[in-house]
Amino acid sequence: MSTSAPGPDAPRILLLGGTAESARKAAECGLSVVNVDKPALFEPAAKEHCAQIHLIDYQDIGLVTALAGALHQHAPFTRVLSQTEAGPLVAGHLTTALGLAGNGIDVTRVLHDKLALRGLLNTRGLGRVAVRRGTTFEALRDFVAHHGGAVVKPTMGSGSLAVRKVRSPGEAAEAWDWLASFGVRDFMVEELLVGPELSVESFSVAGRHSVLAITGKDNGDGVVALGHVVPAELSQDDASAVAALTCRMLDAVGLVEGPAHTEVILTADGPRVVESHNRCAGGHINELVAMVYGVDLERLTYRLALPAPVTVPEPAADGAAAVRFLTPPAGRVESVEGVDEARAADGVVRVEVKAEPGQDVRPLHWSEDRSGVVVVRAENSAAAARGARRVAESIKILTKPSEQEPPTTMGELLAAADEVLDPFARGQ
Repeated sequence: MSTSAPGPDAPRILLLGGTAESARKAAECGLSVVNVDKPALFEPAAKEHCAQIHLIDYQDIGLVTALAGALHQHAPFTRVLSQTEAGPLVAGHLTTALGLAGNGIDVTRVLHDKLALRGLLNTRGLGRVAVRRGTTFEALRDFVAHHGGAVVKPTMGSGSLAVRKVRSPGEAAEAWDWLASFGVRDFMVEELLVGPELSVESFSVAGRHSVLAITGKDNGDGVVALGHVVPAELSQDDASAVAALTCRMLDAVGLVEGPAHTEVILTADGPRVVESHNRCAGGHINELVAMVYGVDLERLTYRLALPAPVTVPEPAADGAAAVRFLTPPAGRVESVEGVDEARAADGVVRVEVKAEPGQDVRPLHWSEDRSGVVVVRAENSAAAARGARRVAESIKILTKPSEQEPPTTMGELLAAADEVLDPFARGQ
């Protein structure tokens, strides 16, 4: 055990996946961290913050259940937590299996299964959205014709992977072929919602939900986020309606505690939930919330495992912050220019560029295909979003067509991300 880790009497958590920073935050909260992570994703720097580390595939349900049970019997955990996109479903399973406090499998399964969540919301009358499970091309074409448009997507998944808008019946055949090219067999079709896209960052304690921030999203004409801004530019009435729907949705799901990241579209008929996850948001949104509202939702999550009750602070914005992602054309990177100048620009908090000369940039199929990010602070949301866009556009990533085609099937992309859509069905 590292000398920087809390002592043997500290509350003990099982942390699935995560980063060295995640482990550090948990240890700084006074927790003894047992980290289970996939060997290919583990960050060695996490060692100094963990009491134990076990490198296994935590989406192997039988293996992780046996390991967690043995560890819990030897020295009990107070919580099983995960801040990854793949981990919350498994954390819910282990929470139920070990009889711990928190969100059990019934909660995490509904949030992981987008079709099940939509069915629950429609049954409860919480912003009805027409939906059906994908079956045949004819059914897809008829659905689009009846509703004027549709979105097709896997029933499980994250990062906008294999999600596509179908805007007219004439696009149905192309969308059907596209789904087949991705190898998507289990998918859903729901009506195309039109309006500003938002996400709601909330935190729950003992079944009571607090909305801490509403994030404005810019997806351009596609489905992958190109930028975020906190707070979103909304009227008070719209913000109240979005927050109220989110809390009613979390009640319906039965969320007990912790963060939730809920995607919403503000239609002409009012807000509609797109999907929700019981984890902190990705895409640097948690960083934006911390900058603007002074609340680190990840750190707040770890405090749930401590004996003292958790109090959720009242949100009070201090200015605004935005991110803009770098999305150069697909191909082989020839050069990257303007990074140093971007870092020196007014209001810039961070510039990260993943693309390097000689690397391949994939087509923008999902969030992992983005090539970097710019983070900017400003006095208000409009200025922050405008500044982030301007700085991102000043970074020139020049590409040329690549000789080698990047992965395009869903199976290959999931393998690249080391993620399994439904670990309980693996191997069947």
